Amino acid sequence: MTVTDGWRTWVPEHLSYPEVPVGALLDGAARRYGDRVAFRHHGRELSYTGLWRAACGLAHHLQQQRGVRPGDVVGVHLPNVLSFPIAYYGILLAGATFTPVSPQLPADGVAAQLADAGAVAVIGLQDTGSGVPFLPTDGVRVDGAGDAEHPPVVDIDPVVARAHLAYTGGTTGSPKGVVLTHANVVSNVLQYACHGSGARPVPGVAGDVGLEQVGPPEEWPIRLGEGVGIAVAPWFHAMGTIGGIGVAVVSGATSIVHERFDPVRLLTDVETHRATTVTGAPPLFHALLSHPEAAGRDLTSVRTVTSGAAPMPLALAHRISARMPEAVIVEGYGMTEATMGLTLGATARSAHRRVGTVGVPVPDTEIRIGSPDAPAAPGEAGEVWARGPQVMAGYLDRPEATAETLVDGWLRTGDIGVVGEDGQLEIVDRAKDMLLYKGYNVYPRELEELLVARPEVAQAAVVGRPDPAVGEEPVAVVVLAPGQEAGSGLGATLAAALDEQVAPYKRLRAVHVVDVLPVSAAGKVLKRELRDRLGGDLGAPVWRREQGGNAG
Repeated sequence: MTVTDGWRTWVPEHLSYPEVPVGALLDGAARRYGDRVAFRHHGRELSYTGLWRAACGLAHHLQQQRGVRPGDVVGVHLPNVLSFPIAYYGILLAGATFTPVSPQLPADGVAAQLADAGAVAVIGLQDTGSGVPFLPTDGVRVDGAGDAEHPPVVDIDPVVARAHLAYTGGTTGSPKGVVLTHANVVSNVLQYACHGSGARPVPGVAGDVGLEQVGPPEEWPIRLGEGVGIAVAPWFHAMGTIGGIGVAVVSGATSIVHERFDPVRLLTDVETHRATTVTGAPPLFHALLSHPEAAGRDLTSVRTVTSGAAPMPLALAHRISARMPEAVIVEGYGMTEATMGLTLGATARSAHRRVGTVGVPVPDTEIRIGSPDAPAAPGEAGEVWARGPQVMAGYLDRPEATAETLVDGWLRTGDIGVVGEDGQLEIVDRAKDMLLYKGYNVYPRELEELLVARPEVAQAAVVGRPDPAVGEEPVAVVVLAPGQEAGSGLGATLAAALDEQVAPYKRLRAVHVVDVLPVSAAGKVLKRELRDRLGGDLGAPVWRREQGGNAG
C-alpha cells in the first residue's frame, strides 16, 4: 500500500455510475435535503425543494410555451444569481442542452457563440440583440412562481444525449463547443462529490441518485447536508457549473452566492455564515489574504480550501494555512474537455498530500505522462494524457480538432506534468507556455514559484519574448508586494536571486512591473495577452540583462 491508498478504504478507485439524466441528481437532493437552503443571495433563499419545483416549472414552460424539444440548445447568459441554477436544471429537465454564455462577452461574442451552438433560446437578465429568442428571468418567473411538482416526461439516452455544450476559453484560437453527455456530467459530479466527502453513489426512488457518506467524521468532519460554501467561481465556467452547482447540490451544501469577487464581502460571509469550504483560483486567494481586513477576520470555520484553474504557488499555500489553520488545502486539475476535472488532492484529514501538486486521479480516471502507450517513469516530465467517463464526446462540428485531442479514447491535455513516487500529479506547465531558449526547454512555472517566494513579489508571470538569436527570452511580469517600489535595483535583485537557483539558460532576461496581471474569469493568467503587450503598452522593463552578461 502506498501513502495515497489508505483513504481509498472509503473512496474506492472505482464507483458505480447510474445511467440517469442530470436531473436525477437534483431529484435526489430535493428528496434528501428538502427545506434546507441550497442557495442564498443578498437575503433571498432557495431551498432544495424550491429549486426542484422551480426547475420543473421552467422545464414545462420551455416545452409548452417556448416549443423547446429534447436536444434543442438553450443558452444561459447570467452572472451568479438565484436564477442560474433554476435555469440550468430547468433546461436539462426539459431534455434540452445547456450552453453557458459568459456575461463578460461583448454582444458580438454572445451572438457568435449562440449561432455556433444553434441555440433556440437564451435566458438572461437582458436581451443582447443576438437574434436568438430571449427569455427574461422575470418573464418566465424562474424565481419560484408558477412552479411544478414534476418535470416533463422526456425519453433520452444519458450515454448519448447532450447535457452541456460548453465553450472553451479560446486562449489559443476561436472557442470550440465541447459536447458533454448526461453520462459525462453525472460521472464527474459524482467523482468529485464522492472523492471530496468520503461517499458513494446510492440509487433512490423513481430513479433519483444520492450519496451515502461512508467516511468517518474524524476524517470528514463536515457531513453531507451540513456544509456551507461561498459560490464565487463563475457558474458559466466548468468549475462553477460542476463544482459550484452540481457537487454542492448532491452534497446538500448551502451556497452563499457571490456574483463577483469582492474580498470584503467574501471575508464577511465566511465569518458570518461560518463557511466550511472556500473554492477559487490562486489570484482570488492572493487578493483575499492581501486585503487589510483579512488579519482581523475569524476564518477558523473553513475545513477545506480547494484551488483550481492554475497552479498554486507554495508561498501562497503557506499563507492560507496560517490564516485558515483548520483547513486542508487541496488542488484540483482539469479542463472543459474533461467536463470539469481529472484529479484532486485527498480531502481525508489523515491522507497524504503534497503542496504544489494537484493530487491523484478521481475515481475511474487514468493519467499517463508522455504517451498512453509508453508512459514516462515516475519523476519524468511529459505531456499529460487522461481517460475516464467524464471525457467529452468531442468538439461540436470540429472533426479534425476532435481527432487531434481524442486519440483512441485518451484525452490529450496539452499540459506538461510529472507523477511522483507518491502518485501525486504535478503540473509543470502548459505545453504552449513552455519557452525554447537556445534549444533548451524553460518552464515558466519554476521561475514563477521562485519569484513569488521573494518578499518583494506578490504575483508573477513569466512569458517568452521572441528573439531571433536565441528563440525566446524568459521575461518576468510581476506585481509588487505592498510597500515595494519599482526600479532597476529591484529588478536586478530579483534576477540575481534567481540566478543562484537556476541553470544559466533559465535566467531572466528582463523584469516588468505592473499593477495587476490580466486573468480570465476562471482565474487563469492570460499569458497570450501579456506576450502581446511586451511590445506595446506594457512599456519598458524596469531591468534588462546586458547582452553577454551571463553564460546562458
